Amino acid sequence: MSVETKICGIRTPEALEAAVAGGARYVGLVFYPPSPRAVGPVDGAALARLVPTGVRVVGLFVEPTGEVLESVIGQVPMDMVQLHGGESPGRVAEIRRELSLPVMKAIRVAAAADLAGVQDYAAVADRLLFDAKQPANVTALPGGNGMPFDWHILAGRRWDVPWMLSGGLTADNLEEAVRQTGAKAVDVSSGVEDRPGHKDPALIRAFLARAAALGESAPIPN
Repeated sequence: MSVETKICGIRTPEALEAAVAGGARYVGLVFYPPSPRAVGPVDGAALARLVPTGVRVVGLFVEPTGEVLESVIGQVPMDMVQLHGGESPGRVAEIRRELSLPVMKAIRVAAAADLAGVQDYAAVADRLLFDAKQPANVTALPGGNGMPFDWHILAGRRWDVPWMLSGGLTADNLEEAVRQTGAKAVDVSSGVEDRPGHKDPALIRAFLARAAALGESAPIPN
């Protein structure tokens, strides 16, 4: 069974080329200015135009206003919107309806109790993404902190929509993360960087090669 991959927080053509050549199914562009991975609409549009058919462009936003969404999406061609903040199920449904684009909602996890409202999001989103809950300090970002969570929390879980695993993934721990969670799709950002916000093409290639190797091994339960 193959494992789909998303490389998030791409800012340069070199990183994009490594992701596409390595077989990434999704590439993520971050439109959240506080993030070191953020791009503006002009640079985002230039990157999106380099993405070949068959690879999906995902735009990441954190509690965006309608004006921000309209402005960015009016300039940047994308296939999916990722909401990575505290958006309510109602707001997710509203954005999905207004944009006529698929929406992926990030769920931040530290304990099993954090999954209590997942079904409400599964009812309105096209895809879920499970990421580590950020540390309780003012400098933490909503994602991309390089932290995993307890993968056993997801073991044996089922939802009505597809989902991705994120949070502290690297080429070294990917196999174990997939084995424990049964994830069929994974998302990596800081795990393929040599410093915050700077994707290393060699690390991207290594991560994608490991993901491809998982697809050649025994089926992963889910």
